[in-house]
Amino acid sequence: MFKTFEKFMEKFMFASRWLLAPFYFGLILSLFFLLIVFIKEIIHFTMNFTTNETEVILFILTLIDLSFAGNLLIIVIFSGYENFVSKININNHEDKPEWMGTVDFGGLKLKLVSSIVAISGIHLLKIFFGLEKYTQSQVILFIAVHFTFVLSGVLLAYMDSLTAKGKK
Repeated sequence: MFKTFEKFMEKFMFASRWLLAPFYFGLILSLFFLLIVFIKEIIHFTMNFTTNETEVILFILTLIDLSFAGNLLIIVIFSGYENFVSKININNHEDKPEWMGTVDFGGLKLKLVSSIVAISGIHLLKIFFGLEKYTQSQVILFIAVHFTFVLSGVLLAYMDSLTAKGKK
């Protein structure tokens, strides 16, 4: 009787991973919203076109920032789904990303943190282009937050390397 209950619980727990699937569907929807913001930025810049170098650079940085966020979403969607829900069966599709199916949870954390650092760096660069809009304490806060992301990424990578050495 206990073994039957134990098997039921194990199957139930294993099946509970599918409760994460709606989260990944929500992330897919957020990718569409990000695309809408990307298109809106292009339309806004086109309608208010300027040859001001700073404005053009800020526009480009905004598009890069949005594309990094989209890349981050794809990595989290694919890797998270494959690591925690189910393998994505696309066999040998010609467009299958090389990293797909090879990013474990540790690799996902590193990719996530490095993307956040890149996005934060772009925001910081945009802030430097418009320093007159911010107080000195706000700029120091932005730098501190970015430095915290960088330090967190370095420490996470170091901890993962220690874990990898420990497994060998």
